[in-house]
Amino acid sequence: MNLPRILIAAPRSGGGKTTLVCGLLRLLQKKGLSPAPFKCGPDFIDPLFHRELLGLSGANLDLFFTDEEQTRGLLTKYGAGHDLAVLEGVMGYYDGVGGTTETAGSYDLARATRTPVLLVLDARGVSLSLAAEVKGFLSFRTPSQIAGLFLNRCTTSLHALLAPVLERETGLPVLGYLPPDEAVSLESRHLGLVTPDDTEGLLEKLDRLAETLSGTLRLDALLALARSAPPIEGNLPEMEPVCGAPLRLAVARDRAFCFYYRENLDLLRSLGAEPVFFSPLADDALPKDCDGLYLGGGYPELWLRELSENAPLLRQIRREVQGSLPTLAECGGFLYLHREIAGKDGRTFPAAGVFPFGAAPAGGLRRFGYVTLTAARDTMLCGAGESIRAHEFHYWESGNPGDAFTAAKPLRKTAWPCIHAERSLFAGFPHLYFTANPSFAARFAGRMAERRIRKEDA
Repeated sequence: MNLPRILIAAPRSGGGKTTLVCGLLRLLQKKGLSPAPFKCGPDFIDPLFHRELLGLSGANLDLFFTDEEQTRGLLTKYGAGHDLAVLEGVMGYYDGVGGTTETAGSYDLARATRTPVLLVLDARGVSLSLAAEVKGFLSFRTPSQIAGLFLNRCTTSLHALLAPVLERETGLPVLGYLPPDEAVSLESRHLGLVTPDDTEGLLEKLDRLAETLSGTLRLDALLALARSAPPIEGNLPEMEPVCGAPLRLAVARDRAFCFYYRENLDLLRSLGAEPVFFSPLADDALPKDCDGLYLGGGYPELWLRELSENAPLLRQIRREVQGSLPTLAECGGFLYLHREIAGKDGRTFPAAGVFPFGAAPAGGLRRFGYVTLTAARDTMLCGAGESIRAHEFHYWESGNPGDAFTAAKPLRKTAWPCIHAERSLFAGFPHLYFTANPSFAARFAGRMAERRIRKEDA
């Protein structure tokens, strides 16, 4: 299919990729176009911004989780019907798995999808040296896929000085610049941006950013670059419903639980499991007649008092999970199933009590990065010895992280036990990406179907 597309990358983190992408998406909307946003890597927060603030739904593209054919399949699936796809890179352009490879990084994604790249350069405290930096990026891998430049934190006068020099020295067009403006800066939290609900006036900031870009970005040239991308094709595994009637999957989604891959929910839908959303903060009961429960990650540590005060829901979740309701709980959802959770101030709040132990702040980021999970025994999602690629990051630690799986870091010898898993439960810190091994999702839906049949036969 013909899918105009552009990947926004930078030499390093903090270079302005997210700011440019958010402003560009808003500008495209204001121009009457329909962009599809994509994020390179295992990021929940940027897609959440795109969906909640701009009403745009894209997907994650991650070559650690999926092979090249599947990755192109995801791009074509979620890009279909849109005017262009805007891909946001991760870290530095050539930074990939393990810090020593380009695998699964921005360049790897651009190469696998044959996507032109706009390289965002930080113009603070530098001038001609930018040309040397760009030439290094152009020659490091061939073809580099880099097709244009953009200057961030660059004044109008500096842009007038640098743009012709960079174009002459590198042979690449400079498609625009963004002046320094604290009024459109975005606060950081944990691994990324705050969630949309936590940032007042964010849409107004994005409108201001789009207005600025309308005068500093050569949008026609950027669109021409995106349209120069060659046709792209890809395939995804075909999944069939596991039962005749739709299954009801209760999915926790609110300010405390908001980390979900769109692709995971869509894959479960294709298997016949229809998400029914509820709020552990506001709802005192699970959705009626649910066949399964999905507790995703997020920021439950910021809402401990409110979550603990919802005693009716906590009791019902404990009763249902202990009564064999098929349950998937990732990271923050896993914490929610503990007996209690301690806050940063040392105060302890009761939680669902499925597990007879507590959780507390770890004092910093734990287990950050990609892992491969291998089952030590038969579980709800897989048999002994089966594996799936995932990622893990958390600032709280459990009194017992589990031992049903072994998590192994890529390219390293680091490994550790994790996850509590039984016939109807999978709960632990790692976040799963079902497209990496769709059989895990199929087994989850299958357990839900088995429960439905038992209830109907009772």
